[in-house]
Parts: sequence; structure tokens; C-alpha cells
Amino acid sequence: MDASLHRKDYEPEARAPLNGVRIIDLSRLVAGNVVTHVLADFGADVIKVEDPKRGDDLRHWRVENISTFWKVYSRNKRSLSLDYRNEEGLALLRRLIATADVLVENFVPGKLERLGLAPDVLWGANPKLVIARVSGWGQSGPFAGKPGFGSLVEAMSGFAAMNGFPDRPPVLPPLALADMITGLYGASAIMIALRHVERGGRGQIVDLSLFESMLSILGPQAANYRLTGKTPERTGSRSNMTAPRNVYPCSDGKYVALSASMQVMAERLFRVIGRPELIDDPRFSTNTARVANNDLLDPIVAEFMARHTQEQALALFGEAGVTVGPVCDAAELVAHPFVRERECLVELPDAEMGSLPMHNIPVRLSETPGALMRPAPELGADNAEILAPLGIDQTALAALRERGVI
Repeated sequence: MDASLHRKDYEPEARAPLNGVRIIDLSRLVAGNVVTHVLADFGADVIKVEDPKRGDDLRHWRVENISTFWKVYSRNKRSLSLDYRNEEGLALLRRLIATADVLVENFVPGKLERLGLAPDVLWGANPKLVIARVSGWGQSGPFAGKPGFGSLVEAMSGFAAMNGFPDRPPVLPPLALADMITGLYGASAIMIALRHVERGGRGQIVDLSLFESMLSILGPQAANYRLTGKTPERTGSRSNMTAPRNVYPCSDGKYVALSASMQVMAERLFRVIGRPELIDDPRFSTNTARVANNDLLDPIVAEFMARHTQEQALALFGEAGVTVGPVCDAAELVAHPFVRERECLVELPDAEMGSLPMHNIPVRLSETPGALMRPAPELGADNAEILAPLGIDQTALAALRERGVI
């Protein structure tokens, strides 16, 4: 597999834009792993510090007894199995952090301090260290000490109340949405903090809360509530802002998604479905009118879709330049020509499966693209390599292993 996404003359490990940036990752599960996953794809040396007996909890999210989540979100990382709950392991961790540019942790606020790793202590040995602290509710405020899994955040932020159908209960997302959004925010925040260090500044704390990250993507909900005094009802796949917008069944049992969020798209749509008179109909002539009359408009669009197969609908709307696309399940996604030709999915070598398909690096830089340099590590696979610069030779490694430190 060509590790470079674009250029054949690119040497990813030597010229990766984050080559030389060392990150110590103490996090578990999704958010912290996404933070470091993004940075590892662009050359950061991410050292996952894991419990020697259990490893990162993400290893235990298994499908057919394969840790697919771990394999996807820990590619390009190294693993150090280290029990830092005992003094010997904690001393090694302190020495390792002193060599790093970034520390990522997702403990309940206060635990880092109880371990003797308070930011001021760490900055005493490494004043340029960026400390990214991931938590459910943030490092301050009345909920700071509470555990905060993404599901709780997705509920309290207002997302679940918006999601689903009006005659059914609120719906949580079927993926770790809050964690993943926080991970993406975290990667960019770390780069901002590293830029500050690069310009002569000190290290700082990056306070990442799942709640605030989730809240930020919900749009102007607070402003809308102040204006109207109303909370929006759940609309299924419709939108309160634009119309028509929905998922429609086709005659072959497949589905298409439509979003006519621009006036020109709505007008093209009306022509394709053979209803050009709707362009000037005052009930549908503007976006505001279409939203207000969506209960009348949506069945018109649905009736047209129901008379065509998915393939026919996509062809008709595609020719007219209307924004309609297929609803794909996993089987259809991996076989889709677009996904294949753009290499949205790639195969990374895997000891258990031979190779493992996963998403490619979504951000494509023309000069210094990210690279898939190594598969996710086995627990403690890099102990010797990571600890050797600290003066830990093979004899010392064996002794640490015997005492359960690594």
C-alpha cells in the first residue's frame, strides 16, 4: 500500500508535518483516542500509555471478537503498557512526560492532581508542555467532578430532544458523536497551543468538555428559543429551516435523500417531478413558505419518488443538477464507485484479518499529506523502544515486567 495519499515522491515518516511532536496519551475510549488519532495520521509520535493487564477500554469494543474500534482509532500510534498506580511506574511516566510536547488525559477532573501530576508540577520539569484535559463537563463548574459519558452529554445538550420523530421518544445517536466531535476540536486546539509554544510561549491547559463541544454544533438553538419562546419539535429527517428535505422510499425498497435548501434547487426539483407550476405557487415559492407548508409539499415529492427506483431517481435528479443522493448501508458504501475511486476507504495490514478496511485520512494536504505508517499496536508492543532512551535495557525491562510495572 502506498502510504502517501497523493504524491509519489513524499517520504511520510521523514517529512510528515508533525514529525518530532511527541504526545503522551493517557486517555481511554473515544474522545482522547480521536484527538491523538488525527495528529498521529500527520506524523506525531503518539505513545498510548495503557494498563498492563487490560489495556485501553477501546480494545474491548469487539465485533466477532476483533477490536475494530481500537484498530481504526489507534493506527500510527505506539503502545506502552505501564502501571502508573505504583510509584515505580509513576516515576517512569513522569520521566516520559518530561520528554513530550503534549499530554492528553480524560480522567475525572482532579485525578491528575491526585496522581501527583498536577499541571504546575509537570510544567516545573517541562514548561512548554501542552496539557489537553478531556472530560464530560469541563474542568470547572458544578458538574466538574461528575463522570460524563457522551450519551449523557448528547441528552443534556439538546441534541436528543431534536433528534427523531415527533410521535416517538428522543433518540440518541448510534455512534459516539459527542466524543468524536470533541476529539476533532481537541486536535485543532492542541495545534493552536503548540503554535503558541513555537512562538515563544509557555505550555497551557486545553480544557475540552464533551458537553460544550456537542452544544456548539447544534446551531442557534438558544437564540431561536429567545426569539420564539418555543422549542422545536422533532421532525425526523425533515428540517425546520429548509424544505423539501427528507429521506424518501423508492419503488425498489431503497431510499434517496433530498435537500433542496437553495431556491434554485427547489425550482429544479419542481421541474423534474413535472410540477413547474409550484415554482410560482405562493405556498411553495419561497423557502419560508415551503417550510410552513411542508405537510403539503412533502407528500408530493414522496409520491414521485415512490414511482421510481433509486437508480432512476438518481439519474433524473442528477441530470437536472438537483441535490439528491442514495442512502447507503455498509455493504453499499464499500462497493460504491465514488468511495472506491477516491480511495475513501483503505486497507491497513492486520495480524488477525490480513488487512483491515478503514477510513482514509479525510483531510488531504497537497504538499504534506498524512500517511498510514503502521497498524494499531498490540498492548505493550513498543515498551522496549519507548523506554530505551530512559536507560531501561532488556534486563531492566524483564525486571519491570516481573514486578507488574509494565
